[in-house]
Amino acid sequence: MKKQLTRFVAVGIVTAIIDYSLTMILNALGLHRQLAKVVGWIFGTIAAYVLNSRYTFNTAMSAKTAVAVGVLYASTFLVQNLLWWATKAPLEALGLEGFWMNTVSFVIAQAVATLTNFFLQRTVIFRAK
Repeated sequence: MKKQLTRFVAVGIVTAIIDYSLTMILNALGLHRQLAKVVGWIFGTIAAYVLNSRYTFNTAMSAKTAVAVGVLYASTFLVQNLLWWATKAPLEALGLEGFWMNTVSFVIAQAVATLTNFFLQRTVIFRAK
């Protein structure tokens, strides 16, 4: 489990950079904050599935696992975007705005999604047979 968790975190860092970078760039270019997050999430999620199935859990990608991961990611997508939205007002009340508010919102949402995804992928989707 320790080896898988280490790899999962490494993959998570790489894919979070993809998600975060796209989110921030698109938002800076004028795309609505929520829509920018959706686009960043989509690209980060695709990279996460490919890397985790091959590198972290050492399994072949298949339609069955892709659907299972898709369902899992869809549910964490909702949680992650809810946290992205819900953290905006409290962070603004603390005096954070723009880049810093978005960065803290991203870290909170990403942390919850990463932990949830690891345990569900390890125990349900890519469990050892």
